[in-house]
Amino acid sequence: MATVAVRKKEVTRDLDHCDIPFYVSEFVEREVGNDYESLKKLENLIEKLSENKKQLEEQVLTVSSEVPKRIQNALKNAEDSRKSLNQLLEEETLLSNSINSHLLNAQPLMEDLGVLISQVEEIEQHLSYLKWISRIEELSDSIQQYLMTNNVPEAASTLAFMAELDLKLQKSSCSHLLAFVRSTVKFWHKILKDKLSSDFEEVLNQLRWPFVGPPQSQAFGLAAPANAPDVYNNLEMLFCQLLKLQTSDELLTKPKQLPEKYSLPLSPPIILPMQIMLNPLQKRFKYHFTGNKQTNVLNKPEWYLTQVLMWIGNHAKFLDEKIQPILDKAGSSVNAGLEFSRALVMLILEKLAADIPCILYDDTLFCHLVDEVLLFERELYSVHGYLSSFPSCMHILSEECCFQRWLTVEKKFALQKMDSMLSSEAAWISQYKDITDVDEMKVPDCAETFMTLLLVITDRYKNLPTASRKLQFLGLQKELVDDFRIRLTQVMKEETRASLGFRYCAILNAVNYIATVLADWADNVFFLQLQQAELEVRAESNTVSKLELGQLASMEASVFDDMINLLERLKHDMLTRQVDHVFREVKDAAKLYRKERWLSLPSQAEQAVMSLSSSACPMLLTLRDRLLQLEQQLCHSLFKIFWQMLAEKVDTYIYQEIIMANHFNEGGAAQLQFDMSRNLFPLFSHYCKRPENYFKHIKEACIILNLNVGSALLLKDVLQSASEDETLIPNQPSATAALNELGVYKLAQKDVEILLNLRASWPNTGK
Repeated sequence: MATVAVRKKEVTRDLDHCDIPFYVSEFVEREVGNDYESLKKLENLIEKLSENKKQLEEQVLTVSSEVPKRIQNALKNAEDSRKSLNQLLEEETLLSNSINSHLLNAQPLMEDLGVLISQVEEIEQHLSYLKWISRIEELSDSIQQYLMTNNVPEAASTLAFMAELDLKLQKSSCSHLLAFVRSTVKFWHKILKDKLSSDFEEVLNQLRWPFVGPPQSQAFGLAAPANAPDVYNNLEMLFCQLLKLQTSDELLTKPKQLPEKYSLPLSPPIILPMQIMLNPLQKRFKYHFTGNKQTNVLNKPEWYLTQVLMWIGNHAKFLDEKIQPILDKAGSSVNAGLEFSRALVMLILEKLAADIPCILYDDTLFCHLVDEVLLFERELYSVHGYLSSFPSCMHILSEECCFQRWLTVEKKFALQKMDSMLSSEAAWISQYKDITDVDEMKVPDCAETFMTLLLVITDRYKNLPTASRKLQFLGLQKELVDDFRIRLTQVMKEETRASLGFRYCAILNAVNYIATVLADWADNVFFLQLQQAELEVRAESNTVSKLELGQLASMEASVFDDMINLLERLKHDMLTRQVDHVFREVKDAAKLYRKERWLSLPSQAEQAVMSLSSSACPMLLTLRDRLLQLEQQLCHSLFKIFWQMLAEKVDTYIYQEIIMANHFNEGGAAQLQFDMSRNLFPLFSHYCKRPENYFKHIKEACIILNLNVGSALLLKDVLQSASEDETLIPNQPSATAALNELGVYKLAQKDVEILLNLRASWPNTGK
């Protein structure tokens, strides 16, 4: 074993070759090792290794016999594939040659066949062309036959079918065929339209159409004479037949269009029977309101606007009860009343487009025209249900030159109105000063008139067809608000010396009222829609920061925010000036109270009844008078801010200048508490339930100064201990808890220690 061990140590591994001695040495070491008893295992190891050797030899023999067969099979398959590929290539070559030869032989035949196919296609086109002509001629003959037999309904139906064929041929390049079809349609359309129009007009005359008077004065119309059923049957029959000519009429007639600068919305042509019904009214309108007639004057637009509204109202019932059922029965989606209104409104638009250039630079006439048009629009929409998707007068007023002039005139008259309202004798007086329930805001007349002016402007432009125009008017409103704010500021500066005067308070009420109303308007649906439009415009132009865009999109900001912020700043400055003025008066009145001998006042036990310090009377009287004065002159919300600001200043002043500047014996502390809790605080009890909460410094200082001696000593020890232990245990809770238990929350620990030191009567404890 020693020899084996020595030899094992001498064996090293050859990393570059398969090192059998090394593996044998490792195996012996692992299986035998230094244990002599393990030599008994050698026989079993030898048998096991012999068996493994035999198995390995068998595997080697098996593999060595199978591998050549697999390789041989693979080579054979490859050879077979090569032969198949060569055969396919040969067949491909033969087939390609055969195809090329066939193509060469067939080329002359293909050329001949191509010529024949072209001829066939041309013949087919000619045949199709002839079929179309034949079809149109057949339809034309049918219409002729129907007319000869007086079968007008079938003739109208056939013409409608012919018009549909015309529409189908619109994309064809056969110009002569198109011209033939169109001329045929035109020929029969004129004949049928003339015949039906004549009959229809005769029926309308029997109905006393048009109704130029009010419904109650109409001779026939909705009345029911003996022959009424026959007349209405003829009306329905002719109306339906004319309705069938609608397609051909649209093909042949181009509706009159206003210039593109007016940006009128697209709308279908007026239906043919309605056009015929409108003819007499259109003639009347043009007769009276064009040319040199006395009724055609530029300074009376209300004449033709009122006339159109009267016509719409006079015919509404007839159209709804007699014409609408005919349309419904014919399967038409047209509303008779709206169709009638739309046609008459187009007359108004043409008239406005002609008149406005003549009065554009005459402020009086132009402003009067705009006013009348707005009144017309309001009644048209509210009474007659006109749709905003139809062309309207606002499209004419939105034309660039007219719109800019409108803005200019609107601003001019608004500024004039502002001048007059501010110079009025009643400018700063509330209209409702004698009505307590109504006069909560104490709004001066000028502010209410101004906001009414803005509201009227909103009503004037809210029906404009585009958001961009509305935004321009919104910009004008913002300019007016800013101008009015500047004017209020100028008047306020003139009244600065009398900051408690009536006019100064009226200005403050005006500023508060305007800011409040603008804040309310910001939540109005109309202005929210304008805010969204403004957001889209700014986003497209990149003229606003992402933060502002986010605020606008999330509705955190509003379209009036800039104006409201400026007004709120002015309001705060004016309130601060008033508070400072009153506070100066209070300080002047409190001079004697500051010099009160708090250290030598008799104790409560020595007095029969506690009474107010005589030196405090001027201060409290000043406070009372000013509070009463401003309560009457300021609105509730402003007065609430005022007295709270004043209370804060008075609280700080008395605490710092009177309490912290003096020493107090027991009587002095009791007198201070009596003056404050029974006299100062009650002055503010009319405005809140717990006024002492607005004088926390005074209230808590009185608590500390009026503690009984034992409690004061105990509190002093707790505070002193807390101060000494502060370095060891920060924010010691026991001191805060002790102060809270006494009702002291506002004062800091150091302030309480100072107040305790202001107490003059301490017992001799030997410390």
